Amino acid sequence: MVDVDKAVIAKINKDGSNFEILVDCEKAMNFKQGTETNLDNVLATDAIFKDVKKGEHAKNLDKYFGTEDYRKISEIILNEGEVQLTSEYKNKLREGKKRRIIEIIHRNSVDPNTNLPHPIQRIENAIIEVKAGIDEFKSAEDQVKDIITKIREVLPVKYEIREIAVKVPAQFSGQSYTIVKKYGKLLKDEWQDDGSLVVVVETPAGLQNDLYDELNKLTKGDVETKVLQVR
Repeated sequence: MVDVDKAVIAKINKDGSNFEILVDCEKAMNFKQGTETNLDNVLATDAIFKDVKKGEHAKNLDKYFGTEDYRKISEIILNEGEVQLTSEYKNKLREGKKRRIIEIIHRNSVDPNTNLPHPIQRIENAIIEVKAGIDEFKSAEDQVKDIITKIREVLPVKYEIREIAVKVPAQFSGQSYTIVKKYGKLLKDEWQDDGSLVVVVETPAGLQNDLYDELNKLTKGDVETKVLQVR
C-alpha cells in the first residue's frame, strides 16, 4: 500500500454524510481514468473515515454503499468522489497541457514572415515571456486561441488550415495514400485511368512542409502539389 505520510484524501458525500479514504494522488487519478487497475497501488489504508484529520472512522457503511467491504467502497469513492490534488500533481498536469498547446500551435500555425512553422522552443519561450497562464483543468484545445492571442505580442503567428491537392504516379500511389492520410483529413481521392492518384487533403499549415518532404522522398520528387485554399 501507499505511504500514509504521502497520501491525500479522496472523499464522497452520501445523503449528507461524508466518507473519506487515504490514497496516492497520481495513482488515484489514474484509477479514475482507468489507467490504474490495482487498488493496492492506490490505497494507503484499509479504513473508511468520516473525517481523516480527526481520525474518525465511518459507520453504517452498508446503509450508504450497500456493502461493508472497504475495497468496494473505496472504488466507489474513487470513481464517483473527489481526490485532493497535490501541488506537484497540478504542476504535472499544467506542464502536460502546455506541451500539448505548444504542439498544436506548432502543427497548425506558421510564421507569416516565412510561411514556415515556428520551432517548438521558440513557441515555448514566447509563452514564458508573456507569462501566459495554463489552466490544468481545461483541455489544451480550448486554451489554444487565448494563448495565441497572448503570444502574438512577441511572436508573429498565423493560424491556418490548408487544402492541398496532390498527384502521384501509379507506382507510388498506394504508399502515398497512406502518407497523405497521416497528415490530415482527406477531402477527395481519385484513382486515374493510368493508376496515378489525385487527392485533396486538409492539413494544418505547420505540417505542409513535412508532408511535402515525405512525398518527395518517396517519389524522388515525382509528385505534383498545389495549395487550393487557405483558411
